[in-house]
Amino acid sequence: MQFAKVLVFVNALVPLALLAVDAARGRLGANPIELVLRSTGVLTLLFLALTLAVTPARKLLGKPALGKLRRMLGLFAFFYGSLHVLTYLWLDQFFDVRAIATDVLTRPFIFLGAFAYGMMTTLAWTSTTAAIRRLGKRWTVIHKRIYYIAALGVVHFWMAVKADTTRPAAFGVVIGMLLLWRFVNREPRAGMLRPS
Repeated sequence: MQFAKVLVFVNALVPLALLAVDAARGRLGANPIELVLRSTGVLTLLFLALTLAVTPARKLLGKPALGKLRRMLGLFAFFYGSLHVLTYLWLDQFFDVRAIATDVLTRPFIFLGAFAYGMMTTLAWTSTTAAIRRLGKRWTVIHKRIYYIAALGVVHFWMAVKADTTRPAAFGVVIGMLLLWRFVNREPRAGMLRPS
């Protein structure tokens, strides 16, 4: 399982490395900020979906050890979500607090994205083994928020693209199926970032 963790870790960083190489070579297109925003947003949703897929895969394949990858995948979702937010705050808005506040209050998709990221931050903060022990049963309740976060992420993406909704629709179908599986196969302890 240690090798699998290293493999997942390295592969999870590949998209960031490719983005960095394209940036260094000036290959981010006519609107590089938009490309980075879109790419990091898609990666956030991808890792949220992968995190949600761990339990079904573990059960359907009969591989309990796959559960040990959940925390890493969840933290990569938070990592790419943080890059997405940082790109917006820094490169798009230049940390203009007034402009950011106006965006959050007047543009629903930004409000939803900010709300989802706030919940995701709580999950990341409580991902340590010490936090799990300290929170006890409350940890499970907190980490079930990943389902809301994933759904909000899809809506955020859908509202942001405006025209071509193919990719957000695809994410919606995948995450919808994972949520349905979770509803049908409920278990008492489920969360985003279990200890490895």
